[in-house]
Amino acid sequence: MNQNETVIKFSEIKKMYGDFTALKKLDLEIFKGELFGFLGPNGAGKTTLIRILTGIIRPTSGKIFIGPFDLYAQPEKAKAMLGYVPDRPYLYEKLTPLEYFDFMGGLYDVARERILSKGEEMLRLFDLWDRKNELIESFSHGMKQKVAMSAAILHDPDIYVVDEPTVGLDPKSVKLAKDYFQRLVAAGKTVFLTTHTLSVAQDLCNRIAIIRNGEIIALGNLNELQNQASMPGNDLESVFLKITEEEQAFYPQNEQ
Repeated sequence: MNQNETVIKFSEIKKMYGDFTALKKLDLEIFKGELFGFLGPNGAGKTTLIRILTGIIRPTSGKIFIGPFDLYAQPEKAKAMLGYVPDRPYLYEKLTPLEYFDFMGGLYDVARERILSKGEEMLRLFDLWDRKNELIESFSHGMKQKVAMSAAILHDPDIYVVDEPTVGLDPKSVKLAKDYFQRLVAAGKTVFLTTHTLSVAQDLCNRIAIIRNGEIIALGNLNELQNQASMPGNDLESVFLKITEEEQAFYPQNEQ
């Protein structure tokens, strides 16, 4: 992790839905080469921020920089730096995995040779190579998730945005996915991860932000979160529950 190089910067991101404030002028920086966990209870604002980061929706106010690019001033260059795996993989289910890879690779002008080699590598990794010519519509949710994770890497992005990656995966596939994210970070990539599976976040993440009611209330590595919650030695689940269930905000406001 290189804290001298910021690859994602949220600056005063606010999102309103009518009179409801989903995000309250959120500030956050993600550094190159870190596996960053973004956690919070249901309705805290996680999905809203992910959708803003990936360009699906726009904030009411604020700016986002992805690498050197302003997401709204230079959207194509900014989005080219991202690989996105949503919590519910929306795939073209009348295609086979290899046909889907061709389609996705074409969107990013990926060379045919890379699509074939990387597609095969990923399908073999996730034990799907024998089903490469079957229609995606016949796949389980977990299998579709593996296809989506594989497609997100084809254009070799610098940043991977992964929303609930282990939903629907069996234990072996969870282990494969965790190893996959760790290899990405070891190669200098950055992973921005949201999950409700706190054991996954504890095992993987260099730093973690906890959001509640549209505000970041805690930020740091596990030891720092334990100290902020006055719970040294406790696991992330215990720390998370204490932080999110108490009224006190643990994240110093002058650092936002």
